[in-house]
Amino acid sequence: MRIALFGGTGRIGSHVLGWALEGGHQVTVLARDPRELGILARDPGELTVLASDSAGLAVPCREPAGPAVPAGAVTVVTGDVTDPAAVREVVDGADAVLSALGPRGARTPGLLGTAARNITTAMTASGARRLVCVSAAGAFIQADPDAGALVKMIVPRIWATPFADVRDMEAVVAASGLDWTMVRATRLVDGARTGRYRVRPDFPPAGGRKISRADVAGFMGAVVTEGNWVRARPALAY
Repeated sequence: MRIALFGGTGRIGSHVLGWALEGGHQVTVLARDPRELGILARDPGELTVLASDSAGLAVPCREPAGPAVPAGAVTVVTGDVTDPAAVREVVDGADAVLSALGPRGARTPGLLGTAARNITTAMTASGARRLVCVSAAGAFIQADPDAGALVKMIVPRIWATPFADVRDMEAVVAASGLDWTMVRATRLVDGARTGRYRVRPDFPPAGGRKISRADVAGFMGAVVTEGNWVRARPALAY
């Protein structure tokens, strides 16, 4: 499968990239600095050329631990998701688009909404249909029937700016007409990919408060390959 990946240098995106390479998929990833891609080397002193940037220059990327990576499995486009031209280059020819972007708050206000507009526009132009995005369950906590009144009052105030960006992103994607899935993660933690978590439409499973970044990435990969949760908002938690 040909996969376009946004947010591949991030803490969820690096796991998504690892999943894609393990599965033998062809990945085109957007990165401001390709050297930040989270691909770990078996030998820290040895770098393997896996990709080229948009100027056609070889970019050294670390080979991931685990299965050998097929030659040419990764193409890196150097750029920013706020640049429509760079986004179009990444999306062109993709069978599925995965966005592991997270909100940046005051650092880059409105990033997710801007990215969603650029990605959905590029997908519509190219004919790509399948889109899977990371979202945040906390952005919708006020409608969660299992959340307590105090939590509903405090959390939206603390995270007002990033959660507003999340809601904007979801609105843009939902209106796109694409075959989308928005994965509403609970509190993100470090940890291995276990595959043992609970999923509920729209809101976290009762008592579920956290999920590892690796399991979010694994779920994203599963919905792409299995073709489920289309036009749905699954929420993940242990």
